[in-house]
Amino acid sequence: MAKTWLITGTSSGLGRVLAERALARGDRVIGTVRKPSALDDLKARYPEQLHVLELELTRTEAIRECVKAAFEHAGDIDYIVSNAGYGLLGAAEELSDEQIEQQLATNLVGSIQLIRAVLPYLRRQGGGRIVQVSSEGGQIAYPGFSLYHASKWGIEGFIEAVSQEVAAFGIDFILAEPGPTETQFGASVNYADPHPDYAGTPADEVRSGLKSGGFKLKGDAERTVDAMLRAIDQTKPPFRLPLGSVAYENIHAALTTRLQALEAYKSEAHSADKV
Repeated sequence: MAKTWLITGTSSGLGRVLAERALARGDRVIGTVRKPSALDDLKARYPEQLHVLELELTRTEAIRECVKAAFEHAGDIDYIVSNAGYGLLGAAEELSDEQIEQQLATNLVGSIQLIRAVLPYLRRQGGGRIVQVSSEGGQIAYPGFSLYHASKWGIEGFIEAVSQEVAAFGIDFILAEPGPTETQFGASVNYADPHPDYAGTPADEVRSGLKSGGFKLKGDAERTVDAMLRAIDQTKPPFRLPLGSVAYENIHAALTTRLQALEAYKSEAHSADKV
C-alpha cells in the first residue's frame, strides 16, 4: 500500500535520495526545499506524486504554516522525515556568535519545532512515524564540530523524552545515525575563520582533512537510504539506527568507554544517596 511522506531538505543528499526512492516505489512525497526549483526535474517525472513546499527551517511560524499546508494537501501522512540541516566546523573559540545561533536555529530548534508542529496532526490521525536524521555525531564527537554535535546530541535528547510522551498515541520515532557518507554534506559545511593559535591542533587537522578530501567517506548515500527504508517499513523499527561501519564502530567504542567509566564509579555514585 502506497505511503505518504513529508521530507525536509530534499534538494540534495540523503533527503533527495530518500524522496527519489519513495517516489519510484509509488509513494506520495511532500518535499520541502529552500528553493522550489531544486526539485523541478523530480516534479516533471512525478507530477501527481510529488508536492513541493518552500521552507526556511529557522522560522518557526514558517514551519507551522508548511506543516499545515502539507496535511491539508495530503490528509494523513505516514512518515515525517526531519532531514534538513548542515555542518559547522571550527574550534569553539573560533566560531562567531552568528554562526552558533544559525547552527542551533537550523539543526536543533528547527527540528524541535518541526516535530512539535506535526504532533497534533499525528495524534488526530491515530499515529505516525517520525524519522530524525541525526548522525553518529549524536553520540560521539570530533574536534572542530562542537556546535554541530551540540545540535545532534540535543535533538537526540529531545526525542528520547518526546518518544515516551507520545507513544500512547501510536507515534514512534527512528533516530537515523549515519557516519561519514558521500553526500553534499561537505560542500555545505560552514567554516569558522581559523585562529593562528589553533594551527596543528586536532580541530585544525579535521578542518584540513575535510577541505583536502583526506577525511575518508566510507558511507554510500544510496545504500544508506536503502537501510533507512528497510527500518522505516518495519512494524517495530529500531529506535536508533546506526548507518555505516564507521558509525557502528565509533558509537560502539564510545558507549563501551562510557559504560566502563560509569561502572568504575559505581560505589562513589551510590555514596551520594541518603543514608
